[in-house]
Amino acid sequence: MDGSAVLADAEAPKKKKSDLPVRFASAVVMLVVAGGAFWLGGAAFDLFIMIVAVLCLLEFARLVTAITPTGMARVAALLAAGAYVATAAYSLVSLPEAVVVGVLGVVIATDVGAYFSGRTIGGPKIAPSISPSKTWAGLIGGMIAAGLVSGGLFAWNTGEITLRPMLFIAFGIGAMLAVLAQMGDFFESWLKRKAGVKDSSNLIPGHGGVFDRVDGLLPVAIASGFLWALHPA
Repeated sequence: MDGSAVLADAEAPKKKKSDLPVRFASAVVMLVVAGGAFWLGGAAFDLFIMIVAVLCLLEFARLVTAITPTGMARVAALLAAGAYVATAAYSLVSLPEAVVVGVLGVVIATDVGAYFSGRTIGGPKIAPSISPSKTWAGLIGGMIAAGLVSGGLFAWNTGEITLRPMLFIAFGIGAMLAVLAQMGDFFESWLKRKAGVKDSSNLIPGHGGVFDRVDGLLPVAIASGFLWALHPA
């Protein structure tokens, strides 16, 4: 047998093993835990949100510490991070269950719509130096998907599936929240780029950290809290 062939086979790079099974298993566990907390409601849901918020803040603080100098600049950045995460957590535990479902639905729809429209249409990137995979087509697709979910939930809750101004307003709110979700994603991507890391942590196998999973949810939760406060009783 040719020795050079054996050497070539030995030096050939091994095919990377797919992490899809790990990602799927982690996603199922996250869904079961989050769904169980939401189903139990009350103190169980509040405790779940608190745990997620603490883990997210720890990862956020890790990134901030890596990119800020010591002293007042770091202290200010850490305080801002704490306020950001705490405000989002407070909004989620304060909002009615139906609204929380809507918030989660809008964020998920944004991700799904952006993924499929971005992959299908492609086109110009929004900010390739921060997040190379994000395209304008993906943003528009995410806005449309989130708007449809928001409008659909409004029609479901009111029991009136008719074209009226409030339905279009609900669609617009969903589309606006989709933009915020994408901004939250870009913000965390920027932090990770500055810190020189791929994920906020390796806590969730195949998915990175908690911050990676809720980066888009944080600004949407905060905005939803303000919008609900303005909602007529």
